[in-house]
Amino acid sequence: MKALEGVKILDMTHVQSGPTCTQLLAWFGADVIKVERPGVGDATRKQLVDVPGADSLYFTMLNHNKRSVTLNTKSDEGKAIFTKLIQHCDVMVENFAPGALDRMGFSWEKIQEINPRMIYASVKGFGPGPYSECKVYENVAQCAGGSASTTGMLGDVPMVTGAQIGDSGTGLHLALGIVTALYQRTHSGKGQRVECAMQDSVLNLCRVKLRDQQRLKAGPLTEYSQYGEGIPFGDATPRAGNDSGGGQPGRILKCKGWETDPNAYTYFITQAAVWEKICDVIGKPEWKTDEDFATPKARLPRLNQIFGAIEDWTMTKTKFEVMEICNPLDIPVGPILSMKEIAEEPSLRDTGTVVEVDHPERGAYLTVGNPIKLSDCPADVKRSPLLGEHTDEILAEIGLNPDEIEAAKSGGAV
Repeated sequence: MKALEGVKILDMTHVQSGPTCTQLLAWFGADVIKVERPGVGDATRKQLVDVPGADSLYFTMLNHNKRSVTLNTKSDEGKAIFTKLIQHCDVMVENFAPGALDRMGFSWEKIQEINPRMIYASVKGFGPGPYSECKVYENVAQCAGGSASTTGMLGDVPMVTGAQIGDSGTGLHLALGIVTALYQRTHSGKGQRVECAMQDSVLNLCRVKLRDQQRLKAGPLTEYSQYGEGIPFGDATPRAGNDSGGGQPGRILKCKGWETDPNAYTYFITQAAVWEKICDVIGKPEWKTDEDFATPKARLPRLNQIFGAIEDWTMTKTKFEVMEICNPLDIPVGPILSMKEIAEEPSLRDTGTVVEVDHPERGAYLTVGNPIKLSDCPADVKRSPLLGEHTDEILAEIGLNPDEIEAAKSGGAV
Protein backbone atom coordinates (compact mmCIF):
# COMPACT_ATOMS: atom_id res chain seq x y z
CA MET A 1 0.00 0.00 0.00
CA LYS A 2 1.28 3.46 -0.89
CA ALA A 3 1.74 5.98 1.91
CA LEU A 4 -0.93 8.37 0.55
CA GLU A 5 -3.17 5.78 -1.09
CA GLY A 6 -6.81 6.84 -0.86
CA VAL A 7 -6.03 10.56 -0.71
CA LYS A 8 -7.57 12.45 -3.63
CA ILE A 9 -5.93 15.67 -4.79
CA LEU A 10 -7.74 18.21 -6.96
CA ASP A 11 -4.79 19.68 -8.84
CA MET A 12 -5.57 23.18 -10.17
CA THR A 13 -1.90 24.04 -10.56
CA HIS A 14 0.18 24.95 -13.59
CA VAL A 15 3.79 25.61 -14.61
CA GLN A 16 6.23 24.54 -11.83
CA SER A 17 5.62 25.39 -8.18
CA GLY A 18 2.21 23.74 -7.79
CA PRO A 19 2.93 20.76 -10.08
CA THR A 20 6.11 20.06 -8.10
CA CYS A 21 3.98 19.76 -4.97
CA THR A 22 1.27 17.57 -6.49
CA GLN A 23 3.76 15.32 -8.29
CA LEU A 24 5.48 14.59 -4.97
CA LEU A 25 2.11 13.65 -3.46
CA ALA A 26 1.36 11.48 -6.50
CA TRP A 27 4.69 9.67 -6.12
CA PHE A 28 3.60 8.72 -2.61
CA GLY A 29 0.37 7.24 -3.94
CA ALA A 30 -2.18 10.07 -3.84
CA ASP A 31 -4.70 10.11 -6.70
CA VAL A 32 -3.90 13.47 -8.30
CA ILE A 33 -6.58 14.75 -10.68
CA LYS A 34 -5.08 17.50 -12.83
CA VAL A 35 -7.73 19.93 -14.09
CA GLU A 36 -6.82 21.57 -17.40
CA ARG A 37 -8.45 23.87 -19.92
CA PRO A 38 -10.06 22.01 -22.85
CA GLY A 39 -7.89 22.07 -25.94
CA VAL A 40 -5.10 23.99 -24.20
CA GLY A 41 -4.04 22.40 -20.94
CA ASP A 42 -1.17 23.46 -18.73
CA ALA A 43 0.83 26.18 -20.50
CA THR A 44 4.02 24.17 -20.12
CA ARG A 45 2.71 21.39 -22.38
CA LYS A 46 3.81 23.48 -25.34
CA GLN A 47 6.66 25.47 -23.82
CA LEU A 48 10.24 24.65 -24.87
CA VAL A 49 9.02 21.85 -27.13
CA ASP A 50 11.86 19.62 -28.37
CA VAL A 51 9.79 16.91 -30.09
CA PRO A 52 7.19 18.34 -32.51
CA GLY A 53 3.66 17.26 -31.64
CA ALA A 54 4.59 15.95 -28.20
CA ASP A 55 4.24 17.43 -24.72
CA SER A 56 7.39 19.24 -23.66
CA LEU A 57 9.87 17.88 -21.15
CA TYR A 58 8.95 20.89 -19.00
CA PHE A 59 5.44 19.45 -18.63
CA THR A 60 6.24 15.75 -18.54
CA MET A 61 8.90 16.08 -15.83
CA LEU A 62 6.48 17.87 -13.48
CA ASN A 63 3.32 15.83 -13.95
CA HIS A 64 4.13 12.16 -13.47
CA ASN A 65 1.66 9.77 -11.84
CA LYS A 66 -1.30 12.13 -12.40
CA ARG A 67 -4.62 11.86 -14.23
CA SER A 68 -5.84 14.65 -16.52
CA VAL A 69 -9.40 15.92 -16.85
CA THR A 70 -10.34 18.87 -19.04
CA LEU A 71 -12.87 21.32 -17.64
CA ASN A 72 -14.19 24.76 -18.57
CA THR A 73 -14.76 26.23 -15.13
CA LYS A 74 -16.20 29.41 -16.63
CA SER A 75 -19.36 27.65 -17.86
CA ASP A 76 -22.28 26.87 -15.57
CA GLU A 77 -22.05 23.15 -16.32
CA GLY A 78 -18.30 23.30 -15.76
CA LYS A 79 -18.86 24.95 -12.37
CA ALA A 80 -21.31 22.21 -11.44
CA ILE A 81 -18.75 19.53 -12.32
CA PHE A 82 -16.07 21.44 -10.41
CA THR A 83 -18.36 21.47 -7.36
CA LYS A 84 -18.65 17.68 -7.60
CA LEU A 85 -14.86 17.40 -7.79
CA ILE A 86 -14.52 19.48 -4.61
CA GLN A 87 -16.98 17.14 -2.89
CA HIS A 88 -15.02 14.14 -4.19
CA CYS A 89 -11.49 15.22 -3.16
CA ASP A 90 -9.57 15.68 0.07
CA VAL A 91 -7.18 18.43 -1.03
CA MET A 92 -7.29 21.21 -3.61
CA VAL A 93 -4.00 22.77 -4.69
CA GLU A 94 -3.76 25.96 -6.78
CA ASN A 95 -1.19 28.52 -7.80
CA PHE A 96 -3.40 30.98 -9.65
CA ALA A 97 -2.92 34.72 -9.53
CA PRO A 98 -4.28 36.26 -6.30
CA GLY A 99 -8.08 36.22 -6.18
CA ALA A 100 -8.58 34.04 -9.28
CA LEU A 101 -10.69 31.35 -7.58
CA ASP A 102 -12.70 33.99 -5.72
CA ARG A 103 -13.63 35.54 -9.06
CA MET A 104 -14.73 32.10 -10.29
CA GLY A 105 -17.14 31.95 -7.36
CA PHE A 106 -15.13 29.49 -5.29
CA SER A 107 -13.86 31.41 -2.29
CA TRP A 108 -12.43 29.57 0.71
CA GLU A 109 -15.75 30.05 2.48
CA LYS A 110 -17.63 28.55 -0.48
CA ILE A 111 -15.23 25.60 -0.63
CA GLN A 112 -15.71 24.95 3.09
CA GLU A 113 -19.46 24.99 2.54
CA ILE A 114 -19.17 22.42 -0.26
CA ASN A 115 -16.71 20.18 1.60
CA PRO A 116 -15.87 21.01 5.24
CA ARG A 117 -13.05 18.42 5.19
CA MET A 118 -11.33 20.01 2.19
CA ILE A 119 -7.74 21.14 2.62
CA TYR A 120 -7.20 24.13 0.35
CA ALA A 121 -3.51 24.68 -0.45
CA SER A 122 -2.15 27.69 -2.32
CA VAL A 123 1.17 28.90 -3.66
CA LYS A 124 1.48 32.68 -3.64
CA GLY A 125 4.33 34.97 -4.56
CA PHE A 126 4.26 37.02 -1.36
CA GLY A 127 2.49 36.69 1.95
CA PRO A 128 0.20 39.39 3.38
CA GLY A 129 1.67 42.87 3.02
CA PRO A 130 2.39 45.50 0.38
CA TYR A 131 3.23 42.99 -2.35
CA SER A 132 0.52 40.39 -1.70
CA GLU A 133 -1.20 41.03 -5.04
CA CYS A 134 1.97 40.78 -7.14
CA LYS A 135 2.75 37.94 -9.51
CA VAL A 136 6.03 36.17 -8.86
CA TYR A 137 8.17 33.93 -11.03
CA GLU A 138 11.25 31.85 -10.16
CA ASN A 139 13.94 34.51 -10.45
CA VAL A 140 11.75 37.19 -8.87
CA ALA A 141 11.31 34.92 -5.85
CA GLN A 142 15.06 34.35 -5.61
CA CYS A 143 15.62 38.10 -5.64
CA ALA A 144 12.85 38.96 -3.18
CA GLY A 145 13.75 36.11 -0.84
CA GLY A 146 17.36 37.18 -0.29
CA SER A 147 19.11 34.57 -2.41
CA ALA A 148 20.31 36.75 -5.29
CA SER A 149 21.78 39.47 -3.09
CA THR A 150 24.03 36.92 -1.41
CA THR A 151 24.95 34.92 -4.54
CA GLY A 152 27.77 35.72 -6.94
CA MET A 153 31.23 37.21 -6.59
CA LEU A 154 31.98 40.14 -4.31
CA GLY A 155 31.78 43.39 -6.24
CA ASP A 156 29.85 41.81 -9.11
CA VAL A 157 26.14 41.84 -9.92
CA PRO A 158 23.71 39.72 -7.87
CA MET A 159 23.18 36.25 -9.31
CA VAL A 160 20.29 33.79 -9.40
CA THR A 161 21.02 30.11 -8.94
CA GLY A 162 20.25 27.33 -11.40
CA ALA A 163 18.43 25.43 -8.66
CA GLN A 164 14.72 26.25 -8.79
CA ILE A 165 14.48 27.24 -5.16
CA GLY A 166 11.61 29.64 -5.83
CA ASP A 167 9.26 27.34 -7.73
CA SER A 168 10.24 23.78 -6.85
CA GLY A 169 11.43 24.84 -3.39
CA THR A 170 8.01 26.31 -2.63
CA GLY A 171 6.29 23.21 -3.99
CA LEU A 172 8.26 21.04 -1.59
CA HIS A 173 7.33 23.28 1.35
CA LEU A 174 3.67 23.21 0.33
CA ALA A 175 3.65 19.40 0.13
CA LEU A 176 4.81 19.23 3.74
CA GLY A 177 2.06 21.66 4.74
CA ILE A 178 -0.55 19.49 3.01
CA VAL A 179 0.45 16.20 4.65
CA THR A 180 0.61 18.02 8.01
CA ALA A 181 -2.94 19.31 7.51
CA LEU A 182 -4.08 15.84 6.47
CA TYR A 183 -2.63 14.42 9.67
CA GLN A 184 -4.33 17.08 11.80
CA ARG A 185 -7.61 16.32 10.04
CA THR A 186 -7.46 12.78 11.40
CA HIS A 187 -7.94 14.37 14.85
CA SER A 188 -10.08 17.43 14.09
CA GLY A 189 -12.17 16.12 11.19
CA LYS A 190 -11.87 19.56 9.60
CA GLY A 191 -10.11 20.92 6.58
CA GLN A 192 -8.05 24.09 6.63
CA ARG A 193 -6.12 26.50 4.42
CA VAL A 194 -2.44 25.91 3.70
CA GLU A 195 -0.54 28.79 2.14
CA CYS A 196 3.06 28.97 1.07
CA ALA A 197 4.62 32.16 -0.29
CA MET A 198 7.55 31.88 -2.67
CA GLN A 199 9.40 34.72 -0.93
CA ASP A 200 9.02 32.92 2.41
CA SER A 201 10.25 29.61 1.00
CA VAL A 202 13.35 31.14 -0.57
CA LEU A 203 14.15 32.93 2.69
CA ASN A 204 13.77 29.65 4.60
CA LEU A 205 16.37 28.11 2.28
CA CYS A 206 18.62 31.17 2.81
CA ARG A 207 18.47 31.12 6.59
CA VAL A 208 22.27 30.95 7.00
CA LYS A 209 22.51 34.30 5.23
CA LEU A 210 19.98 35.79 7.65
CA ARG A 211 22.17 34.31 10.38
CA ASP A 212 25.17 36.15 8.93
CA GLN A 213 23.21 39.40 8.71
CA GLN A 214 22.84 39.32 12.49
CA ARG A 215 26.44 38.21 13.07
CA LEU A 216 27.64 41.34 11.27
CA LYS A 217 26.70 43.36 14.36
CA ALA A 218 29.50 41.58 16.24
CA GLY A 219 32.15 42.33 13.61
CA PRO A 220 33.51 41.00 10.31
CA LEU A 221 32.49 37.58 9.04
CA THR A 222 35.91 36.01 9.39
CA GLU A 223 35.16 32.89 7.34
CA TYR A 224 34.41 35.02 4.25
CA SER A 225 37.30 35.50 1.82
CA GLN A 226 37.07 39.27 1.93
CA TYR A 227 38.13 39.21 5.58
CA GLY A 228 41.55 37.86 4.68
CA GLU A 229 41.78 40.27 1.76
CA GLY A 230 41.26 43.29 4.01
CA ILE A 231 38.03 44.34 2.27
CA PRO A 232 35.66 46.04 4.71
CA PHE A 233 32.19 44.65 5.30
CA GLY A 234 29.10 46.77 4.72
CA ASP A 235 25.84 46.67 6.64
CA ALA A 236 24.32 43.70 4.76
CA THR A 237 25.35 40.09 4.21
CA PRO A 238 27.71 40.26 1.20
CA ARG A 239 28.12 38.03 -1.82
CA ALA A 240 30.62 35.34 -0.94
CA GLY A 241 31.46 33.67 -4.23
CA ASN A 242 32.11 29.99 -3.61
CA ASP A 243 33.00 30.34 0.06
CA SER A 244 31.40 27.77 2.31
CA GLY A 245 28.29 28.93 4.12
CA GLY A 246 29.34 27.16 7.31
CA GLY A 247 32.11 27.41 9.82
CA GLN A 248 34.47 25.22 7.78
CA PRO A 249 36.09 27.23 4.93
CA GLY A 250 35.61 25.75 1.48
CA ARG A 251 36.05 26.72 -2.17
CA ILE A 252 35.72 25.43 -5.71
CA LEU A 253 39.17 24.62 -7.09
CA LYS A 254 40.51 23.74 -10.53
CA CYS A 255 41.34 20.14 -11.33
CA LYS A 256 43.31 18.48 -14.08
CA GLY A 257 41.81 19.34 -17.47
CA TRP A 258 40.13 22.56 -16.41
CA GLU A 259 41.52 24.39 -19.44
CA THR A 260 39.15 22.51 -21.78
CA ASP A 261 36.53 21.00 -19.46
CA PRO A 262 34.26 23.66 -17.87
CA ASN A 263 33.36 21.22 -15.09
CA ALA A 264 36.84 19.97 -14.15
CA TYR A 265 36.56 21.38 -10.64
CA THR A 266 36.12 20.11 -7.13
CA TYR A 267 34.72 21.59 -3.94
CA PHE A 268 37.30 21.31 -1.17
CA ILE A 269 36.59 21.99 2.52
CA THR A 270 39.41 22.59 4.99
CA GLN A 271 37.67 20.95 7.92
CA ALA A 272 39.58 21.58 11.13
CA ALA A 273 39.42 17.94 12.26
CA VAL A 274 41.39 16.75 9.22
CA TRP A 275 43.72 19.73 8.78
CA GLU A 276 46.87 17.70 9.43
CA LYS A 277 45.84 15.14 6.78
CA ILE A 278 45.25 17.98 4.31
CA CYS A 279 48.75 19.30 4.99
CA ASP A 280 50.24 15.88 4.25
CA VAL A 281 48.20 15.37 1.07
CA ILE A 282 49.13 18.71 -0.49
CA GLY A 283 52.80 18.47 0.54
CA LYS A 284 52.75 21.11 3.27
CA PRO A 285 53.57 19.11 6.43
CA GLU A 286 55.24 22.16 7.98
CA TRP A 287 51.87 23.92 8.21
CA LYS A 288 50.78 21.46 10.90
CA THR A 289 52.98 23.20 13.46
CA ASP A 290 53.40 26.67 11.92
CA GLU A 291 51.65 29.16 14.19
CA ASP A 292 50.23 30.95 11.12
CA PHE A 293 48.42 27.81 9.97
CA ALA A 294 48.10 25.41 12.91
CA THR A 295 44.73 26.68 14.24
CA PRO A 296 41.47 27.56 12.48
CA LYS A 297 41.60 31.13 13.76
CA ALA A 298 45.12 31.62 12.47
CA ARG A 299 44.17 30.27 9.05
CA LEU A 300 41.22 32.59 8.42
CA PRO A 301 43.24 35.61 7.25
CA ARG A 302 45.29 33.31 4.98
CA LEU A 303 42.58 31.45 3.07
CA ASN A 304 43.79 32.69 -0.32
CA GLN A 305 47.26 31.31 0.35
CA ILE A 306 45.88 28.04 1.71
CA PHE A 307 43.45 27.39 -1.13
CA GLY A 308 46.09 28.46 -3.63
CA ALA A 309 48.36 25.71 -2.33
CA ILE A 310 45.53 23.18 -2.33
CA GLU A 311 44.65 24.14 -5.89
CA ASP A 312 48.26 23.62 -6.98
CA TRP A 313 47.73 20.03 -5.87
CA THR A 314 44.16 19.52 -7.23
CA MET A 315 45.30 20.75 -10.66
CA THR A 316 47.52 17.67 -10.89
CA LYS A 317 44.53 15.34 -10.33
CA THR A 318 41.18 14.78 -11.98
CA LYS A 319 38.15 15.65 -9.87
CA PHE A 320 37.51 11.94 -9.37
CA GLU A 321 41.11 11.26 -8.34
CA VAL A 322 40.76 14.01 -5.73
CA MET A 323 37.76 12.13 -4.34
CA GLU A 324 39.56 8.79 -4.38
CA ILE A 325 42.49 10.25 -2.42
CA CYS A 326 40.59 12.45 0.03
CA ASN A 327 37.51 10.43 0.91
CA PRO A 328 39.39 7.60 2.70
CA LEU A 329 41.03 10.34 4.79
CA ASP A 330 37.66 11.92 5.66
CA ILE A 331 38.62 15.12 3.85
CA PRO A 332 35.34 16.61 2.53
CA VAL A 333 35.49 17.08 -1.25
CA GLY A 334 32.96 16.84 -4.05
CA PRO A 335 33.29 16.87 -7.84
CA ILE A 336 31.44 19.44 -9.92
CA LEU A 337 29.18 17.10 -11.89
CA SER A 338 27.65 18.24 -15.15
CA MET A 339 24.07 17.36 -16.05
CA LYS A 340 25.51 15.01 -18.66
CA GLU A 341 27.55 13.18 -16.02
CA ILE A 342 24.52 12.98 -13.71
CA ALA A 343 22.32 11.65 -16.51
CA GLU A 344 24.87 8.92 -17.25
CA GLU A 345 25.67 7.93 -13.65
CA PRO A 346 24.55 4.29 -13.11
CA SER A 347 24.20 4.56 -9.34
CA LEU A 348 21.56 7.28 -9.70
CA ARG A 349 19.57 4.98 -12.00
CA ASP A 350 19.89 2.16 -9.46
CA THR A 351 18.43 4.27 -6.65
CA GLY A 352 15.62 5.73 -8.76
CA THR A 353 17.00 9.25 -8.47
CA VAL A 354 17.17 9.39 -12.27
CA VAL A 355 14.50 7.41 -14.11
CA GLU A 356 13.83 6.56 -17.75
CA VAL A 357 10.16 6.83 -18.68
CA ASP A 358 8.40 5.86 -21.90
CA HIS A 359 5.86 8.27 -23.39
CA PRO A 360 3.43 7.51 -26.25
CA GLU A 361 4.18 10.79 -28.05
CA ARG A 362 7.86 11.37 -27.42
CA GLY A 363 9.28 7.95 -26.63
CA ALA A 364 11.77 7.37 -23.81
CA TYR A 365 13.12 10.29 -21.80
CA LEU A 366 14.98 10.87 -18.55
CA THR A 367 13.42 12.48 -15.53
CA VAL A 368 14.06 12.88 -11.83
CA GLY A 369 12.58 10.33 -9.47
CA ASN A 370 11.34 10.80 -5.94
CA PRO A 371 14.25 12.14 -3.85
CA ILE A 372 12.56 10.91 -0.66
CA LYS A 373 12.93 7.17 -0.11
CA LEU A 374 10.50 5.27 2.12
CA SER A 375 11.40 1.68 2.96
CA ASP A 376 7.79 0.44 2.76
CA CYS A 377 6.57 2.72 -0.01
CA PRO A 378 8.68 2.64 -3.18
CA ALA A 379 7.80 5.45 -5.56
CA ASP A 380 7.12 4.22 -9.09
CA VAL A 381 7.41 6.98 -11.68
CA LYS A 382 4.63 6.77 -14.27
CA ARG A 383 4.42 8.92 -17.37
CA SER A 384 2.53 12.22 -17.38
CA PRO A 385 -1.03 12.13 -18.74
CA LEU A 386 -2.06 13.28 -22.18
CA LEU A 387 -4.42 16.25 -22.18
CA GLY A 388 -7.84 15.09 -20.97
CA GLU A 389 -6.77 11.44 -21.07
CA HIS A 390 -8.83 10.52 -18.02
CA THR A 391 -11.80 12.86 -18.43
CA ASP A 392 -14.41 10.14 -18.99
CA GLU A 393 -13.32 7.94 -16.08
CA ILE A 394 -13.06 10.85 -13.65
CA LEU A 395 -16.50 12.22 -14.58
CA ALA A 396 -17.92 8.75 -14.07
CA GLU A 397 -16.26 8.51 -10.66
CA ILE A 398 -17.96 11.72 -9.49
CA GLY A 399 -21.38 10.42 -10.55
CA LEU A 400 -22.03 11.48 -14.15
CA ASN A 401 -23.68 8.85 -16.32
CA PRO A 402 -22.63 8.27 -19.97
CA ASP A 403 -25.34 10.57 -21.34
CA GLU A 404 -24.33 13.37 -18.98
CA ILE A 405 -20.67 12.92 -19.94
CA GLU A 406 -21.54 13.21 -23.63
CA ALA A 407 -23.71 16.27 -22.92
CA ALA A 408 -20.84 17.90 -21.01
CA LYS A 409 -18.55 17.28 -23.97
CA SER A 410 -20.97 18.59 -26.58
CA GLY A 411 -21.70 21.63 -24.44
CA GLY A 412 -18.04 22.56 -24.12
CA ALA A 413 -17.90 22.00 -20.36
CA VAL A 414 -15.07 19.47 -20.72
